[in-house]
Amino acid sequence: MLLPWEYGIRNLTRRPFRSGLTLAALSIVVLLIIVVVGFIRGLEVSLADSGDPDVVLIYSVTSGENIESSAIAARTPGLLTSSVAGTVNRFGVTFASPEIYLGTRIGNENGAVGLGLIRAVTETSPLVRRYVRLIEGKWPVRGEVIVGKLAAAKLGSDPGQLEIGKKLTFEGQDWTISGRFVAEGTAFESEIWCILADFQAATMRQDISLVALLLPPQGSSSELTLFCKERTDLELQAVRETDYYAALQQYYRPVRLLAWMVVLLVSGAGLFAGMNMMYGSVAGRIREIATLQTVGYRRRAILMSLVQEGVVLAAASSLLSGCIALTLLNGHAVRFTMGAFALRIDSFALTIGCGAGLFLGALGALPPAIKALRESVAASLKAI
Repeated sequence: MLLPWEYGIRNLTRRPFRSGLTLAALSIVVLLIIVVVGFIRGLEVSLADSGDPDVVLIYSVTSGENIESSAIAARTPGLLTSSVAGTVNRFGVTFASPEIYLGTRIGNENGAVGLGLIRAVTETSPLVRRYVRLIEGKWPVRGEVIVGKLAAAKLGSDPGQLEIGKKLTFEGQDWTISGRFVAEGTAFESEIWCILADFQAATMRQDISLVALLLPPQGSSSELTLFCKERTDLELQAVRETDYYAALQQYYRPVRLLAWMVVLLVSGAGLFAGMNMMYGSVAGRIREIATLQTVGYRRRAILMSLVQEGVVLAAASSLLSGCIALTLLNGHAVRFTMGAFALRIDSFALTIGCGAGLFLGALGALPPAIKALRESVAASLKAI
């Protein structure tokens, strides 16, 4: 025969201070797990969503996977579009985006300086970068820039310093913010865009970093790959944008593994904390447990009641942590080497966090409960 369900619930309310401490400890552990998993999910989703399957990137073969260090001839876009068929061309406009991609120090009007990402583009870039959407202001002209949704997080700056009309300073020149854009959660949202010719003049560069070409749906990049192999003098490589960001995911795999290690360490710490709290709780109830055995309740029933108390506390802490994570932390911007991305508190993160909380609540209650039940009834009844 099992103990009544309400017996375990009443026991939690009889010791409100101890129950509150256990609830707070478990809530902190579950919240940390949810945040770390949200970090992993945000990084993975940002990289996975950044690639457009119909876009091919052409950049220097000597730069490896680091586009920032790529430098190719400014005449490359014209060579590609005139030599390779298969790229999108409508109304005499080829969907090709020559770009300079550069990390540099950027200052704001308050004098604060941070490391930001600049992408110098042309008027055809929005035709290729289909995820980018201007939500405020206008497209930049000479001496102007547009900023991504997460650019302030990347710079470590107050978002108010990146409002329209504010000025930024980089590469020895002042730039006025003319607009803001979003890019469906992709890595572009942490960038600052300006006009290519304007940026080339400011940096005294005549080359570019890459060319992004839009292919027709289900188009093949084989002609571009063949062109890069035949023109060895140009030292080019052609990579689908999805493949490029997939390679970046592999590059950041150690970071994700480290984050999962943090989840395990936090879970282990939470387990020991829960066991410690439960040991203290059970130690003060030795006579109560012995009395329950005296009136006829089996040890298994008492054990189930003690585990029930731990699970109820864990369920309450998981619910509390999930609500805090969803309302206060979901979408919070995180700075990273590749730019910035938003914490993603999705169903996966909540499942992992709440599942870990319930597991800790059940497992943490077992060792102290088993220890107390192993004591003889006579000795336990005499305990103070």
